[in-house]
Amino acid sequence: MPRCLASAFVEGKIITKGGTSMSINLSRLLRFVGTMVLVAAVTIAGALVAPPARAANEHTSLAIPAYVVLFLAEYVAEDQHLYEQQGLDVKVQFIAGVGAMNAVIAGSTDFSMSSGGSLTRAAAHGQSLLAIANMGNQNGQYIVFRKDLADAAHFDPKAPLAERAKILKGRTIGIDAVQSVVHSVVRVVAKAGGIDPDSVTVSPMQPADTLSAFARHAIDGFAGGPPWVQQVVANGTAVIVSDGAKGEPKEFSPIGSVMLVTRPQFCADHRSVCVKMGHVMKLAADFIHDHPKESLAILKKRYEKVDEAVLEASYEAVREMTPQPPAPNAAELANAENMNVAAGFQKPEERLKSYTSLFSDEFAR
Repeated sequence: MPRCLASAFVEGKIITKGGTSMSINLSRLLRFVGTMVLVAAVTIAGALVAPPARAANEHTSLAIPAYVVLFLAEYVAEDQHLYEQQGLDVKVQFIAGVGAMNAVIAGSTDFSMSSGGSLTRAAAHGQSLLAIANMGNQNGQYIVFRKDLADAAHFDPKAPLAERAKILKGRTIGIDAVQSVVHSVVRVVAKAGGIDPDSVTVSPMQPADTLSAFARHAIDGFAGGPPWVQQVVANGTAVIVSDGAKGEPKEFSPIGSVMLVTRPQFCADHRSVCVKMGHVMKLAADFIHDHPKESLAILKKRYEKVDEAVLEASYEAVREMTPQPPAPNAAELANAENMNVAAGFQKPEERLKSYTSLFSDEFAR
């Protein structure tokens, strides 16, 4: 700085080229300059130590085959933001019955929540899939029957299943879809009662239509999961013929009932997605067991018109059949295949020799 200008600063004045004198506040100027230097330093330092931008979530898709409480784990994963916490963006869609698994086979969706019976039947026909979690180790499907007809037939709800099942002979029972786990339960329960499964007429329909048909006596009963069966039992219009939450028929328990299924190659190509999805299911299973009030609130959000007592009974049934951890195993798949064979959906000679390639227990941890 020229000596004359420095002198002018000391005196608190600046002399312009034209000789004009301009007074300044030296201390204010110095504070202003100091502040600007500090801001610049902080900005530079912040840029040097700022954390890297958060990686974008991985995208995937999941198909749900029915609108029932058995899929509580998926509801929990959505409402508790478990997907996002694990770095996933999951598109959930409804595809009725075995169509959910067929969508996985076709590659139009990455995952489905499907029965072990659907998985083993697909494998028997050359379509190998992979289960990475099992959110229900009982079949979870009930068969209910009109109470007026049951009373007329002197039905005993406490009798052994073999006796209770006889009431199905010649009747019409609503199911969700042909060759689904619901359909297989109707057929194996009929056989447990010593009657020809083909003597039972099945009528595929979705829950709202099923309840309407049941109420107007267009069908004699229906098979399905909670909360719909609990609803008609609670209002006194139905009796339970078989209780899937208790493992009936028991020779197929434990079973792969609500399995998270994908293509084996998908996990090979997108291992991190499978790791995250499996861990989400583990966290969801823990939440179902450890947070009953919050789990019930999640159900109320989705089933607003269902009575609270019915939802409580439905929740208890699901909690009872949700394993911890929900890692699948060979025994569950073997029982699922045995039910397929018993239902007539798979030939005995088509039984698989091994289930090792159909599941992995490393993800749902």
